[in-house]
Amino acid sequence: MISVRSLALGAGLFASSAFAGDAISQTTKQPINLTAIGMFFIFVLMTLAITYWAASRTKSTADFYTAGGGITGAQNGMAIAGDYMSAATLLGLTAMMYTRGVDAYIYMIAFFVGWPVILFLMAERLRNLGKFTFADITAYRLNQGKVRTMAAISSLVVVCFYLVAQMVGAGQLIKLLFGLDYGIALVVVGALMMVYVTFGGMVATTWVQIIKAGMLLFGGTTVVILAMTQFNFSFDELTTRAIDVHKLGTKLLAPGSLLADPVTAISLGLGLMFGTAGLPHILMRFFTVTDAKEARKSVLYASGIVAYFFNVVALMGLAAIIIVGQNPEFFEGGDIGGAIIGGGNMVAMHLAKAVGGDILLGFLSAVAFATILAVVSGLALAGASAISHDIYSRVIMKGKATEKAELRMSKFATIGLGVVAVLLGLAFEKMNVAFMVALAFGVAASANFPVLILSMYWKGLTTRGALAGGYLGLFSAVTLVVLSKSVWVDVFGFAAPLFPYTQPALFSMPLAFLATIIVSNMDTSRAAEAEREAFGDQYVRAQTGLGAASASSH
Repeated sequence: MISVRSLALGAGLFASSAFAGDAISQTTKQPINLTAIGMFFIFVLMTLAITYWAASRTKSTADFYTAGGGITGAQNGMAIAGDYMSAATLLGLTAMMYTRGVDAYIYMIAFFVGWPVILFLMAERLRNLGKFTFADITAYRLNQGKVRTMAAISSLVVVCFYLVAQMVGAGQLIKLLFGLDYGIALVVVGALMMVYVTFGGMVATTWVQIIKAGMLLFGGTTVVILAMTQFNFSFDELTTRAIDVHKLGTKLLAPGSLLADPVTAISLGLGLMFGTAGLPHILMRFFTVTDAKEARKSVLYASGIVAYFFNVVALMGLAAIIIVGQNPEFFEGGDIGGAIIGGGNMVAMHLAKAVGGDILLGFLSAVAFATILAVVSGLALAGASAISHDIYSRVIMKGKATEKAELRMSKFATIGLGVVAVLLGLAFEKMNVAFMVALAFGVAASANFPVLILSMYWKGLTTRGALAGGYLGLFSAVTLVVLSKSVWVDVFGFAAPLFPYTQPALFSMPLAFLATIIVSNMDTSRAAEAEREAFGDQYVRAQTGLGAASASSH
């Protein structure tokens, strides 16, 4: 079985990305599941039809990057929730609830608290100031070339590490749920991702996310309703029976070892909260809506959907303690309390089979794989936009690239990212890649978020300060993760880590803020004065939306 620690440090982190941490190197191939394969095939046909439709609407860079800014708040909220609710939300956190109880719920809250930051501080200004990427905002009144290059580098670091985690997760997931080979999964995911993004752009990516989120909500809700019929829909009866049979007893509903190390807990919380507000594929979604009002509504809808689904997952985990945990059919050799067939992350799937048979198991398996496919598409689009819009169009071509040339470059970038993702997925097959998500969140919280929030709110920000803070945040987050147990011990094989914590945000994020503020205040150059003076115009646009990119006519 998967260790408790691996669930705490791995599965939780992957709730926004791929799959439970240490489970990635411990999955066992299951019998071929024809029901799941058939249902996934139906999902693929449906999304390919949407891509064909979206291709006819994707004629400009605005269409490709932001769906022409024509997505409604409700649609965008569903798509953002789709980005957030992944295979690990379903599998990893259900398994964590099954083994750890309320600790898993605390973990979910750590993910969820990032939303108020985006809603109250960022959503409106993101829509009013940005056009295609968040670098449009950080570079608004600063040196375009230097700041965009920095933002693009940090975005690509986040995207690439996420993609590797997703691809490895996809390969292991298909072994667990479909009974097919690892390499097949990588090729299928890579090929479909390239088709969705290259031909359909943001329109196709958005609708793939919406459909996937709807299927995930339907599947999870169905499992919970069927499971709760065994407890007369009484939460008291469910928790009482779970406490009676679980090894933790009454401690099942009390905080446990997850908060035993306060430094790691605080660093993890900061990384999840502010990392969410710095993830390029999440930030990019705010440029797809018609105006700032719809941007706010997006976060409101996404918050409600994610909160609902986290509660569904919590109930699934508690129900599984009784329905799966007391049924010898789901344990190797029929030994209750021993190793779960397929590994610890199969708890949710075993619960689906127990309450709904092979049909519900097949449906939930297909949905779990579809989640990775959808999130990968969003990541690829964010990476392609950083390459084509920020680096090629704005830095290399100095803003003089034609729309046709930029669109062509974005499609080449998408294909390139797809090939790289498949190759890296093959290379990292045997490795525990949980640290890659820690790194992605650390970089997002330390390199992207400080510069982004200060560029929105602080008049004193200068190009030199932004570069100092952004690069220091990037390199410190990467360095601390490399020196932590996740890499220094687990990957490199050294006896002890040089950095005692697994999460860098508590240390790297303040460093980034301090460097940005100190260097900006020390900058007395003429360019710095002009950048400070330009804040007034930026403030007016941030508040009113005057001059902001508008939705396409179609």
